[in-house]
Amino acid sequence: MMLIVSGLSGPGGVAVGGSMIVTLGVFMSRVLSTEQAKAAIGQVQSIITGGFTDQISALDAQGRVLSDPNVWDGPLAAEFRGSTWPETKAALDKAKEELEQLRGQLQKISQDIFSAGGGA
Repeated sequence: MMLIVSGLSGPGGVAVGGSMIVTLGVFMSRVLSTEQAKAAIGQVQSIITGGFTDQISALDAQGRVLSDPNVWDGPLAAEFRGSTWPETKAALDKAKEELEQLRGQLQKISQDIFSAGGGA
């Protein structure tokens, strides 16, 4: 933030012409929250809590079924159990964790918007 001061007095009270710019070290950042942003936050939260993480859990359950050699066996099944499913499961677990973090961040953003007077 800059403060512009005009018409300064010099030594002995003598007027000095011009302006002086004083930097206060405070930076203002733009804050904007449209109805579209609030709606998008709500939709993302709905997708996460309304089934997306449940679908990841359902994939995990079926992957575990297919990893059981009593259910499916053979060379491709062994490859699935040995590398395909463990790698996929790790990616799914990470995605689920990141979605939960995103949901939490969006919840905080939503609360901040509401407390700042942007809530309906």
